[in-house]
Amino acid sequence: MKKNVAVVYGGRSGEHEISIRSARSILVALDPAKYAAREIFITKEGNWEPGPILPAPGANGDIDVVFPALHGTFGEDGTMQGLFELADLPYVGPGVLSSALAMDKEMMKRICRAHGLPVVDFIVQFRGALDAGAIEAEFGYPVFVKPANLGSSVGVAKAKDRAALEAALTAAAEYDTKVIVERAVAGREFECSVMGNRELLAAMPCEILPSREFYDYEDKYLLDKAVIELPAKLNPAQTEEVRRLAVAACAACGVEGMSRVDFLMDGVTRRFFVNEVNTIPGFTSISMFPKMWEAAGVPYPALLDRLIELALERHETKRATRYSK
Repeated sequence: MKKNVAVVYGGRSGEHEISIRSARSILVALDPAKYAAREIFITKEGNWEPGPILPAPGANGDIDVVFPALHGTFGEDGTMQGLFELADLPYVGPGVLSSALAMDKEMMKRICRAHGLPVVDFIVQFRGALDAGAIEAEFGYPVFVKPANLGSSVGVAKAKDRAALEAALTAAAEYDTKVIVERAVAGREFECSVMGNRELLAAMPCEILPSREFYDYEDKYLLDKAVIELPAKLNPAQTEEVRRLAVAACAACGVEGMSRVDFLMDGVTRRFFVNEVNTIPGFTSISMFPKMWEAAGVPYPALLDRLIELALERHETKRATRYSK
C-alpha cells in the first residue's frame, strides 16, 4: 500500500521562500507508485493550510510519515519536531534535542569542541548588549557576524572595520536575540552530506567556490554564479578527514536521519574546522545535500525513499520503549 507522506513547508522563518522551493522539489520526486503526497503549507504569519497537524496521538490517521521541508526557526530548531513527537508521527530528519543543538550555532560549536572537534574561535553577544570594541580587541579583523539561530546565510556579514562590524551586529540582531561572531578563516569552503540513524554514513564532500567574497544568500540562491566542485579536489587523506569530521559532528550532536555539515579549511595550515550542522538541508534543484548523494550513487527519488525508511525505523524503535506506547 502507498504511504501517506505529509510534506510540511513554508513557515515563519527568514527562509520561507527556500522552504517552498525545497518542498516543490520533494513533491515532484516522490514516487507516486509508493506515496500519496499531502501538502501542508504554513504561511509567513504561521497559519496552516489546509490545517495544522494535531498533537493528539491517533488524530492524524491519514498521515504515515511527515517530511518537513522547513528551514530555519520554527521548523529546523526542534519546535516542529516536538509537535510531531506529541502527535506520535514518524518524521524525516533529526529529533528535538539534536535539531535544537544544531540550530544554535553557539551550542553546536560548544558540543563539538567538548568532543575534541575543531571549531573556529567565536564570541557570543546579545541584542541590547552588543559591544564591537570587545570583539575588535579579541579578534581584530576580519570577522564573520551571524544570527545564532538562522540558516541559508540570512543576516550573515563579513566585517573588516569598526563601522562594518557595528552595522553587521545591528543587522544580525534583527533576526535573533543572540549573535555569534567568528574569527575569519581565509581558505576554502566544503560541505559533506550525512545520512543514517545509529549508523551514520557520509557522502563524498564537495567544495564551494563562491562568486562573491563568501557564500552568502544571494550567491546560494539568486546569482547562480558560484562554482561547485563535486567531488572536492582533495587528496584521499583530506577527503576521509572531512567525512570523518562530518560523521563525528553529527554523532556529537545526536543527529539522526539527515544533515549537511559545512567546513572551512585554513589556507595556510590546511586544517579543517566544523562550521555548521544543517539538520534540514536544502532540497532544491541546486541544493548540495541531494547532489552529493547523487554523486555517491543515490539518485534523488531513492534518497527520499531512504530518508522515509529511516524515519519509520526510528519511530518504531522509539515506540518499543516502555513509555512510548
